[in-house]
Amino acid sequence: MSMGSYAAAGRDDGQGSYRVPFSYDVDLVLCIDATKSMEPVIQMVKENAKRLPDDILREAASKDKRINSLRIRLLIFRDYLVDGDHAIETTDFLDMPEQKEQFCSAVNSIEAIGGGDEPEDGLEALAYAMASKWRWPSGSRKCRQIIVVWTDASTHEIGFGRSAPNYDPKMPGDFSVLTQWWGDDQDNPKAKMHYSSKRLLLFAPDAKFWSTISENWDNVISVKTIAGQGMRERDYDEVLRLLVGSI
Repeated sequence: MSMGSYAAAGRDDGQGSYRVPFSYDVDLVLCIDATKSMEPVIQMVKENAKRLPDDILREAASKDKRINSLRIRLLIFRDYLVDGDHAIETTDFLDMPEQKEQFCSAVNSIEAIGGGDEPEDGLEALAYAMASKWRWPSGSRKCRQIIVVWTDASTHEIGFGRSAPNYDPKMPGDFSVLTQWWGDDQDNPKAKMHYSSKRLLLFAPDAKFWSTISENWDNVISVKTIAGQGMRERDYDEVLRLLVGSI
């Protein structure tokens, strides 16, 4: 299957003008909570994640959004103080559809285990995602840098698990630094993502830090989940619609 099979053609706009769609290089990081509370729905989340590459390309084409190339990075998160080396597990960016088999293999390996107390280290996962090796706009090339967070749990304050032996010392020192990583203005030198390319889709409970992010950060779409009940109330079609809408 070639990327070209999903390229959206230009269309007549109904007024005699031929409209050529914008085209983008899209980088997507999927941050998935894989703690024990996700066990009832983890198989559903995995199956839906494996559908995403093809569905994104097809749905984007139907909306006249041409994707030149799509890369997806998988990031699994739990709790540093409980799960040690398994607190953060991640792949590199994988080219779709060429490396879809490798992506699906990584998704299939996800297990809902550990996690300890109800808050998890979701902010560290978000920081890891922000620091990804994104492609940046250059000349006429347009890019989208998209992070999707799926969790049914609230989050610890960033640095809560700092005493764990494998905690990354490059993590932001506090929430204000994490906010600077997101980039609160176009000229912020600490921003890890391009100001106009970045997008965050946050599927998380109405809880401290997640709510602060959804209410104060720019380019964020937030959908509330129910803590401790997985994400059964959110169907896949809504995830896909919001994701493609953010391109």
